[in-house]
Amino acid sequence: MLKEGQAAPAFVLPDADLEMVDLSQYLGKTKLILFFYPKDGSPHCTLEVTDFSDHEDEFSRLGCTVIGINRDDCFRHADFRDEHGIAIRLLSDTEGTVCKQYGVWQMKEVDGVKRHCIVRSTFVIDNQGVLRHVLYGVNAKGHVREILHTVKELH
Repeated sequence: MLKEGQAAPAFVLPDADLEMVDLSQYLGKTKLILFFYPKDGSPHCTLEVTDFSDHEDEFSRLGCTVIGINRDDCFRHADFRDEHGIAIRLLSDTEGTVCKQYGVWQMKEVDGVKRHCIVRSTFVIDNQGVLRHVLYGVNAKGHVREILHTVKELH
Protein backbone atom coordinates (compact mmCIF):
# COMPACT_ATOMS: atom_id res chain seq x y z
CA MET A 1 0.00 0.00 0.00
CA LEU A 2 1.17 3.50 -0.82
CA LYS A 3 2.02 6.18 1.74
CA GLU A 4 1.90 9.96 1.83
CA GLY A 5 5.10 11.55 0.49
CA GLN A 6 5.69 8.86 -2.15
CA ALA A 7 5.56 9.62 -5.86
CA ALA A 8 2.22 8.67 -7.38
CA PRO A 9 2.64 5.69 -9.72
CA ALA A 10 2.49 6.78 -13.37
CA PHE A 11 -0.33 5.51 -15.55
CA VAL A 12 -2.00 5.89 -18.92
CA LEU A 13 -5.60 4.65 -19.17
CA PRO A 14 -8.57 5.20 -21.49
CA ASP A 15 -11.62 7.15 -20.34
CA ALA A 16 -15.29 6.58 -21.19
CA ASP A 17 -14.74 8.25 -24.61
CA LEU A 18 -11.71 6.03 -25.37
CA GLU A 19 -9.35 9.01 -24.97
CA MET A 20 -6.07 8.18 -23.26
CA VAL A 21 -5.39 9.93 -19.96
CA ASP A 22 -1.80 10.19 -18.73
CA LEU A 23 -1.01 11.18 -15.14
CA SER A 24 1.87 13.30 -16.47
CA GLN A 25 -0.55 15.63 -18.30
CA TYR A 26 -1.61 17.00 -14.90
CA LEU A 27 1.87 17.54 -13.46
CA GLY A 28 2.70 21.20 -12.89
CA LYS A 29 -0.92 22.18 -13.66
CA THR A 30 -3.36 20.83 -11.10
CA LYS A 31 -3.75 18.66 -8.06
CA LEU A 32 -5.47 15.37 -8.72
CA ILE A 33 -8.12 13.60 -6.67
CA LEU A 34 -7.82 9.99 -7.82
CA PHE A 35 -10.43 7.63 -6.44
CA PHE A 36 -10.86 3.91 -7.01
CA TYR A 37 -14.30 2.35 -6.69
CA PRO A 38 -15.46 -1.24 -7.25
CA LYS A 39 -18.22 -1.16 -9.86
CA ASP A 40 -20.29 1.16 -12.02
CA GLY A 41 -23.94 1.12 -11.07
CA SER A 42 -23.79 -0.43 -7.60
CA PRO A 43 -25.57 1.70 -4.96
CA HIS A 44 -22.50 2.81 -2.95
CA CYS A 45 -20.38 3.37 -6.05
CA THR A 46 -23.13 5.42 -7.71
CA LEU A 47 -23.41 7.50 -4.53
CA GLU A 48 -19.67 8.13 -4.42
CA VAL A 49 -19.18 8.89 -8.12
CA THR A 50 -22.20 11.20 -8.39
CA ASP A 51 -21.14 12.97 -5.18
CA PHE A 52 -17.66 13.63 -6.59
CA SER A 53 -19.24 14.79 -9.85
CA ASP A 54 -21.71 17.07 -8.04
CA HIS A 55 -18.77 18.77 -6.26
CA GLU A 56 -16.51 19.02 -9.32
CA ASP A 57 -16.79 22.83 -9.45
CA GLU A 58 -15.79 23.14 -5.81
CA PHE A 59 -12.75 20.89 -6.36
CA SER A 60 -11.86 22.89 -9.47
CA ARG A 61 -11.91 26.15 -7.49
CA LEU A 62 -9.37 24.51 -5.16
CA GLY A 63 -7.12 23.67 -8.13
CA CYS A 64 -8.07 19.97 -8.29
CA THR A 65 -9.15 17.62 -11.06
CA VAL A 66 -11.21 14.60 -10.01
CA ILE A 67 -10.83 11.21 -11.74
CA GLY A 68 -12.41 7.86 -10.93
CA ILE A 69 -10.93 4.46 -11.83
CA ASN A 70 -12.20 0.91 -11.76
CA ARG A 71 -11.95 -2.25 -13.87
CA ASP A 72 -15.15 -1.75 -15.86
CA ASP A 73 -14.64 -1.20 -19.59
CA CYS A 74 -14.95 2.16 -21.35
CA PHE A 75 -18.40 1.39 -22.77
CA ARG A 76 -19.81 0.55 -19.34
CA HIS A 77 -18.28 3.79 -18.03
CA ALA A 78 -19.94 5.75 -20.86
CA ASP A 79 -23.35 4.21 -20.13
CA PHE A 80 -22.94 4.83 -16.38
CA ARG A 81 -21.79 8.42 -16.97
CA ASP A 82 -24.65 9.18 -19.36
CA GLU A 83 -27.31 7.54 -17.19
CA HIS A 84 -26.33 9.55 -14.10
CA GLY A 85 -25.10 12.82 -15.68
CA ILE A 86 -21.56 12.34 -14.37
CA ALA A 87 -19.20 15.16 -15.33
CA ILE A 88 -15.87 13.76 -14.07
CA ARG A 89 -13.64 11.44 -16.07
CA LEU A 90 -13.93 7.72 -15.43
CA LEU A 91 -10.93 5.63 -16.43
CA SER A 92 -10.94 1.97 -17.36
CA ASP A 93 -8.28 -0.33 -15.88
CA THR A 94 -9.61 -3.62 -17.25
CA GLU A 95 -6.29 -5.42 -16.68
CA GLY A 96 -6.05 -4.12 -13.11
CA THR A 97 -2.48 -2.88 -13.56
CA VAL A 98 -3.06 0.57 -12.05
CA CYS A 99 -5.27 -0.90 -9.31
CA LYS A 100 -2.32 -3.11 -8.32
CA GLN A 101 0.18 -0.21 -8.53
CA TYR A 102 -1.95 1.82 -6.13
CA GLY A 103 -2.52 -1.13 -3.79
CA VAL A 104 -6.31 -1.14 -4.12
CA TRP A 105 -6.61 -4.64 -5.65
CA GLN A 106 -6.86 -6.69 -2.48
CA MET A 107 -8.13 -10.02 -1.20
CA LYS A 108 -11.41 -9.60 0.65
CA GLU A 109 -13.99 -11.92 2.05
CA VAL A 110 -17.40 -11.18 0.56
CA ASP A 111 -20.37 -13.29 1.67
CA GLY A 112 -18.01 -15.95 3.02
CA VAL A 113 -15.99 -16.18 -0.21
CA LYS A 114 -12.44 -14.83 -0.50
CA ARG A 115 -11.72 -13.02 -3.75
CA HIS A 116 -9.77 -10.11 -5.14
CA CYS A 117 -11.63 -6.85 -5.57
CA ILE A 118 -11.07 -3.11 -5.53
CA VAL A 119 -10.95 -1.60 -2.06
CA ARG A 120 -12.62 1.82 -2.22
CA SER A 121 -9.68 4.23 -1.92
CA THR A 122 -8.79 7.87 -2.61
CA PHE A 123 -5.47 9.60 -3.29
CA VAL A 124 -4.75 13.33 -3.29
CA ILE A 125 -1.81 13.97 -5.61
CA ASP A 126 -0.13 17.39 -5.70
CA ASN A 127 0.86 19.11 -8.94
CA GLN A 128 4.37 17.66 -8.63
CA GLY A 129 3.04 14.08 -8.61
CA VAL A 130 3.51 13.43 -4.87
CA LEU A 131 0.88 11.65 -2.78
CA ARG A 132 -0.34 14.15 -0.16
CA HIS A 133 -3.22 12.13 1.24
CA VAL A 134 -3.87 8.38 1.04
CA LEU A 135 -7.07 6.68 2.20
CA TYR A 136 -7.82 2.96 1.82
CA GLY A 137 -11.14 1.31 2.67
CA VAL A 138 -13.25 4.46 2.69
CA ASN A 139 -16.99 4.65 3.24
CA ALA A 140 -18.83 6.17 0.25
CA LYS A 141 -21.27 8.17 2.37
CA GLY A 142 -19.75 11.50 3.41
CA HIS A 143 -16.41 10.71 1.78
CA VAL A 144 -16.46 13.60 -0.70
CA ARG A 145 -17.08 16.09 2.10
CA GLU A 146 -14.06 14.60 3.93
CA ILE A 147 -11.86 14.95 0.83
CA LEU A 148 -12.99 18.55 0.27
CA HIS A 149 -12.03 19.34 3.86
CA THR A 150 -8.65 17.63 3.38
CA VAL A 151 -7.93 19.54 0.16
CA LYS A 152 -8.85 22.85 1.82
CA GLU A 153 -6.38 22.09 4.62
CA LEU A 154 -3.65 21.23 2.12
CA HIS A 155 -4.43 24.36 0.11
